[in-house]
Amino acid sequence: MSDPLPRDHRQTHIWDMMLRLGIEPSASVLASLGLRYAAAFHLCEGCTCKPACGDWLARAPSEVNFPPRFCPGADVLFELQFDQPGLLH
Repeated sequence: MSDPLPRDHRQTHIWDMMLRLGIEPSASVLASLGLRYAAAFHLCEGCTCKPACGDWLARAPSEVNFPPRFCPGADVLFELQFDQPGLLH
């Protein structure tokens, strides 16, 4: 069975973080959101807080309203939360 995630995303916590925040990972294919998803992935890949993020994810509830303050992609993740397809503003 092959790994469903691209090789360069396996060492990040971005998918778990998005799921906790209610961000639909498959919406990354939408032209209006694609660049923000790419920015979130890039920030997560280069993040130096991966151990702290893993610890935070292990302790956080299954649904959260905000990413942790130490997350360098917090602003991008917040925008993605707000701009989810089907979300009424």
